Amino acid sequence: MLIELRKGMTLHPCTYTAVIAPEKVMVSALNTNTDLQRFLFLYVSGNYSRLLSSINRSSKNFEVCRAFTAHQLFTILKEASHTVLLLEHDPTLFEGGEEMMPQIAGMLRDIGRESLVILYAPSIDRSFSVLMRQADRIIEIAPADDLAGTTLHRSSYSHRYRENLPYAQRTLEVS
Repeated sequence: MLIELRKGMTLHPCTYTAVIAPEKVMVSALNTNTDLQRFLFLYVSGNYSRLLSSINRSSKNFEVCRAFTAHQLFTILKEASHTVLLLEHDPTLFEGGEEMMPQIAGMLRDIGRESLVILYAPSIDRSFSVLMRQADRIIEIAPADDLAGTTLHRSSYSHRYRENLPYAQRTLEVS
C-alpha cells in the first residue's frame, strides 16, 4: 500500500513521515487512493480539523479519534493498531503539555515500524518541529502560489533584526 502525494512523492508502509503541504494536496492524496479502503485507517485530529470534512469516508475501516490534550493523544497512540495512522497536527494539544512532545514523537516513530504513520500540518510551528525530529522522512510541498519560496524566508528573526543590518545587507520586504 502506497499513498502518492504527488508524482514521485510516495508514502511507504512501515515509516513515520512528516508532511507539510497545502490541505488540497493531502485531501487529494487520500481521496484518490482507493487502496486505503482495504486497510485499517486511523485519523487523529485535535480540537479542529482542516481535512476531515473533505475526506471521503465510505470505508468501514476508517476510524476517527479526537484528542483535546497531549495526554489524550498519548493514550490514543498507545492503543492504536492500524495499518495507516494519520495525525493532523494541532498545536493547541500541547499547551501545558510540552513535556509530552518528545514522548509522543518517539511513540509515532515506534508505531511507524509496523504501520504507515503520517504527521500532517499545512505549515511548520514549534511543536510540529519537535514531533518531526524523529520522523524517517520529511516532505514539504510548497503551495502553488508560493513557488518562489517566499514563505520559507518570512521569519520573525529576519523582521526582528533587519534594522541592525548594514545598508548593503537589508532584507527585502514581501508585500
